[in-house]
Amino acid sequence: MGLEYVRISPGFERYMPKDYVDLVQYGQFGKHVDVQQLGQFKELVEEHPMCAGCFMAYFIRVFYAALPNPEDTIVIGTAGCARLALSQAAVPFIYGNYGDTNAVASGLKRALTIRFPDKHKDVVVIAGDGGLIDIGFGMTMHSWFRREKFTTIMVDNEVYGNTGGQESGMSPKGVQLKMAPKGKQFDKINALELAKTAGCVYVAKLAPTNPKRIAKTVKRAILAARHFGPTFIHAYTSCNIEYSIPTEKVLEDARKREKQDFGFYEWMTDEVKEYFEQIEKQAQEVKA
Repeated sequence: MGLEYVRISPGFERYMPKDYVDLVQYGQFGKHVDVQQLGQFKELVEEHPMCAGCFMAYFIRVFYAALPNPEDTIVIGTAGCARLALSQAAVPFIYGNYGDTNAVASGLKRALTIRFPDKHKDVVVIAGDGGLIDIGFGMTMHSWFRREKFTTIMVDNEVYGNTGGQESGMSPKGVQLKMAPKGKQFDKINALELAKTAGCVYVAKLAPTNPKRIAKTVKRAILAARHFGPTFIHAYTSCNIEYSIPTEKVLEDARKREKQDFGFYEWMTDEVKEYFEQIEKQAQEVKA
């Protein structure tokens, strides 16, 4: 991890794969890119085997473009759709056993803090509703109770999309799925309130309709986690296969759900709010 490991030793450029040379020369390592520049720089993730029209894949693309320091970041995932793209990115990826991602992240973050006491090494968990709030519920909650300093992002497709279409705790009440033909019998779990109660210092909910908002939210979550404690993002990322959403309709669906129940929401502690105000004021002064 770090720019010294990313850069190519002088004289070896001709022996390296062109994709990697382009990544070092035209990518975002050691640079600050704007998400609105997508398509104008070599991205950290380009190819993946996810379904056509998958909005989770789109969210992950924007997530990588938003990383404050990708060369000093490790992503942790688990079984589920997200890992199909996460494992293809030019950022170190650790595959945790299903449900224990936040336990793995806790140990990793502590080890990195000891190994690199003078540097920020960001750890980010990205997993689905099953991995974090169903099967991984205990590990997730305890990492928050312990105030572990890393970010957890739930890409919520409201179903077990990888294993046939079972309902999850995040599926809406009453929804009928392939393996839930009678409809779900209880309400969607309120992950945001759980995160706030368990000790997260920054909590956000969004639908992936606005890339600039996604990028700002991701950056805020990672920066707050560095200094203050656990942070959580709840992102709606529809499963167009299990919910039978035509590929050309996924954005329309996201906008609909944004109006219904995934309107942008952001909460933070007073110290985090003060921190953001300071760094944003400094950024404005630099521009001036």
